[in-house]
Amino acid sequence: MKFIFADSLDMIDPHYDFMSDRPKVQQSAYWSGKYPHEFFPRPPYDGVLISKGVVGGPNMAGKYTTSQAMRFRRVGAREFLRLTDARCRHFDIFGDCGAFTYASAEKPPYTTDELLDFYADGRFTHGCSLDHVIFDFSRNLTKGLRGGSGAARDRYEITQQNAADFLKSSKALGRGFTPLGVVQGWSPGSMAHAAHNLERMGYTYSSIGGMVPLSSPAVHLCLKAIRAALKSRTRLHLLGFAKAEQIAEFTGYGIASFDSTSPLIRAFKDARANYYLKDKRGNLSYYTAIRIPHAIENKRFKIKTKEGSASQEKLVELENSALKAVREFDRGKGGLESTLEAVLAYSREFLWDPKASRQVNDNKVERNERDLRRTLIDQPWRKCRCRVCMEAGVEVMIFRSTNRNKRRGFHNLQVYYEHFRKAVQ
Repeated sequence: MKFIFADSLDMIDPHYDFMSDRPKVQQSAYWSGKYPHEFFPRPPYDGVLISKGVVGGPNMAGKYTTSQAMRFRRVGAREFLRLTDARCRHFDIFGDCGAFTYASAEKPPYTTDELLDFYADGRFTHGCSLDHVIFDFSRNLTKGLRGGSGAARDRYEITQQNAADFLKSSKALGRGFTPLGVVQGWSPGSMAHAAHNLERMGYTYSSIGGMVPLSSPAVHLCLKAIRAALKSRTRLHLLGFAKAEQIAEFTGYGIASFDSTSPLIRAFKDARANYYLKDKRGNLSYYTAIRIPHAIENKRFKIKTKEGSASQEKLVELENSALKAVREFDRGKGGLESTLEAVLAYSREFLWDPKASRQVNDNKVERNERDLRRTLIDQPWRKCRCRVCMEAGVEVMIFRSTNRNKRRGFHNLQVYYEHFRKAVQ
């Protein structure tokens, strides 16, 4: 099984100045930044996935600038991602359409031929057919195409027809390209039916979509039904698998690969589980980052100061006190309680919602205090020997700016990949 990292221009500046909170060298983030596979001695994944929705195009804006998109088309994905050295040149490069970027549209904003042009320009090794996300799910419908709303059935037909067209047209990309048909459905039964249809079309590798919002038991139901409908040699890929940390539960379904950004984005999008660490048993444990946002740049603080519910001068004072306390604590010059007090004084300003009840706000602050106390007592950044933690120290635990937060995400990728390899071996 391969772990494919879904990239979205995820880079960090290896020379970032944490004290001044700005890059030491002012130049393009693309040229000065490093991808995870460049930053670590061993890449923390087995391949990369790029979505057309992330790159963007004439019909839809993506994350790439116009010049980046032009360079991507000119040099191809491998060179654009700098996957050219001996460690990475064997990597699979997957592509998909980025269906969640147009999930609310009646139909996909581009055609199968346009998607194939994207794969040809990027010189992908693997590419998924053009699909349309189905949000309905009925776990009790385990047989055939029963149930399903009109909208779900329309999206099902769009996805199936696109898969048939894609397989025929993808032959023009040559033997070095592997097409994957995408499975979408509103139940275990409809997903199994879709997968079986793809196999009959001639697909030997199918990608399972629509898994993001499903619970683990629901994912098991779907995979069990899908696997039962397929030949044993047909490979499966899980698209956007948000439960990457639980991958060991799903090793019995003949899964050849899955893509995820979960370890990276939890560093800054999860409310509590921001930092990964292996415990003594080899399992993953999670720690909460120390939230010390920029007093002047933070959107929530900007609103508060504009409304007059917070003083900018006071916020800056609390911010500086929190940063100083955490750094002194890391150097052994500050006590636990005084550090907690300084951080919590600032955190209250950030967490307190004037529209919520006092009880709700008090509960939020108390939970934050428990999580922060555990982080400061255990000092997990001192227990990790990855490059991120060795170079950044306690700065990796401070939830503050993109370079800090993505560094923590890089650390998570490294820890997760080691966990993944042992879990599936």
